[in-house]
Amino acid sequence: MKKHILITGATGTVGKKLISELHASGHTISILSRKPSAIKNAKVYVWDVYKQQIDLNCLTGVDTVIHLAGENIAEKKWTKERKQQIIESRTFSTALLYKAIKETNAPVKTFISASAVGFYGSRGDEILTEDASSGTGFMATCCKLWEDAVDEGTSLGLRIVKFRIGVILAKGEGALASLEKPIRFFAGAALGSGTQWMPWVHIDDITAMFKNAVENSAFNSTYNACAPFPVTNATLTKVVAKQLHRPVWPFNVPEKVLEMILGKMSAVVLNSTNTSAQKILDTGFEFKFTHLEDALADIYQK
Repeated sequence: MKKHILITGATGTVGKKLISELHASGHTISILSRKPSAIKNAKVYVWDVYKQQIDLNCLTGVDTVIHLAGENIAEKKWTKERKQQIIESRTFSTALLYKAIKETNAPVKTFISASAVGFYGSRGDEILTEDASSGTGFMATCCKLWEDAVDEGTSLGLRIVKFRIGVILAKGEGALASLEKPIRFFAGAALGSGTQWMPWVHIDDITAMFKNAVENSAFNSTYNACAPFPVTNATLTKVVAKQLHRPVWPFNVPEKVLEMILGKMSAVVLNSTNTSAQKILDTGFEFKFTHLEDALADIYQK
């Protein structure tokens, strides 16, 4: 059955690819954007999260919402004000969507939201299923508040799906672009101990997860949106370097140096999150890329 889907955060890495994939499958796409713009295969509406303003016409005929909006956690240093903005961009936007759904009595049945593996905090080698508790630190607090805001939709009778996303591997974008930059300039090295677990997912697979959640009502509750075999930071660095035909230095960048450069934001690369993908596998979802080497070979050889 074809859906009418409203997407927020549609100009991000996942959003752009989702528009294309969902439109190709015959679904109707509407977009919420901070600025008026023209987006191929979609109708664009405007909202302002901080002013709590939204064009209510965006929900006309919509039965599914995909919520990806939120400030980039790695774009600026984590000042007190910036951390508050990162949280509010997620919680306020969610609240605004639910308020609009109530006011318009829109026919929305499904609400699918991004979250992040940052929910777990830094947990060493502990294998983390979706039943694991939230961790400590800013990212864990942010994700917990984010997910709590999304769960408010159960009072509206919605099917709620939350994807705790790991490092998305996409060519020239996001975390991979940041990681490969020093490697390209012959300055590649593992960060911190290098033993911290970094769950990852190929852009094709994370897109497929969202698409599956739209089309398959068996998807419900929370899923670790990560490939079945997470790797350590040292391994990720080495595999990227191999694809780029660059060396990796035999010493690591000390945690203290990273903290001097990044401040509290160093947690983004130093946290260890050893996630399990069993729950999403149990839905019947089939990963296109389960091993890091294959995922990166696909990205760099295109």
